[in-house]
Amino acid sequence: MLELIQHAQRVSDLLVEKKQTVAVAESAAGGLISAALLAVPGASRYYIGGTVIYTARAWNAFHDVKDLLGTARSSTEANALARGRIARERFGATWGIGETGAAGPDGNRYGDPAGHAWVAVSGPAEKALLVRTADTDRVRNMHAFAAAALSLLADSL
Repeated sequence: MLELIQHAQRVSDLLVEKKQTVAVAESAAGGLISAALLAVPGASRYYIGGTVIYTARAWNAFHDVKDLLGTARSSTEANALARGRIARERFGATWGIGETGAAGPDGNRYGDPAGHAWVAVSGPAEKALLVRTADTDRVRNMHAFAAAALSLLADSL
């Protein structure tokens, strides 16, 4: 977790400097993106909120998500971008982070292997990144996905 907090500190410094905010919609990272951001003292200055959207049932809580998501299945660039947009719009943040993937030890029902994820940011700029760890260790993958998402936001700032 300490490595993630270092990434989050960089994000925190940039967000505070620019007077911007962030919200998170993550999946395979299991809340680690939000946890890292919240571990930095003063997080209330930039962190608006977040959600772990882990199942189709959770997606259904967002009644109009099919309009926002279109036909994009989980673990795709389009899905990660949609999650980022949803987080930004629903929470009223400057930036949204979206993440979706397969942490492991097995792949997902779409055939993506463990260690496969897309992370994205949506805000003044939009970017997405494919993460492939080639690892079946669930916890290491969750950390890798969260680190990639935080790095992507820092680079976008």
